[in-house]
This record gives sequence, C-alpha cells and structure tokens, in this order.
Amino acid sequence: MFERILSLFSATAGYRTPLPEADAKHALGAILVRAAQADKAYLFQEVERIDRILAKRFNLNPLEAAKMRAQCERLSDEMPDNTALITVLHDAVDLPEREATLRALWQVVFADGYAHETEDEFVTQVQQMFGVSPEVCARLRAEVLADLQKR
Repeated sequence: MFERILSLFSATAGYRTPLPEADAKHALGAILVRAAQADKAYLFQEVERIDRILAKRFNLNPLEAAKMRAQCERLSDEMPDNTALITVLHDAVDLPEREATLRALWQVVFADGYAHETEDEFVTQVQQMFGVSPEVCARLRAEVLADLQKR
C-alpha cells in the first residue's frame, strides 16, 4: 500500500503547467504576475487580485482564472524580457484597453497595501511602452488608491 501511495506522488512530480501561447490574454496575465513579483515578494493578496482581474476580464470562473494565472506565471518565467511581453499586448489592444491594463497593474501593485519602488518602475516601463501619458497613468493610480480607501 505504501508503494501505491508513493507512486501517486511520483506520477505528479514531473508535472508542469503547460506553456501557453504568447497571445494578448496570456501576456496580460504575465505582466500582472511580473508587477506582483517586481518587489521579490509574491503575496497571496496579489495572487488573489490577479485571479479576480483575469476572471472579470475574460469571464472566467475562479478555477479557470487560477489555471490561467498558473499558465501566465509559466509564461512570465519562460519569457525573460519585459519588452517582448509588453509588445505582444501593446500590438494586440487599443489605447483604452492599455489604460485598463495600467489600472489593473496598479490594483495588483497596491494589493498588499504598499507600492514598492521596483513595482512603480515596472508600471512606468509598461506605461511608456504603451504610449500612455504619465498624467493618465498618475490619474489611474490615484483612482485605484481612492477605490481602496473606500473599502
């Protein structure tokens, strides 16, 4: 019986989340993951926020959103260059959608209650590559903070 239990663990030991295609949906998720990990701490609150954003944006149930986030984490690990991920998303979406993405990034950044300098730098890099003005990005940041204070 003990061998049978061990065989269950060994059967899943080699499992890895499949690498998704680098499409706009997964690039968005990977960018959200990178924003959360920019401060070298990937906290539960950030994971939860990413799942909620993905669920709302793509009409997913919680389990589907968690699976998608896992795929996006893998994509983030496999694509070392921020520029490549940001470019995939930039080329696939219009300006209002890029602004919505920046809002989502701020939501992830503030999910743990604090914006670290490295997270700010990452959002600034995305903002610049998206062609969104610093003023619009600052407004989106302020709106997210105001929403958080209402809670």
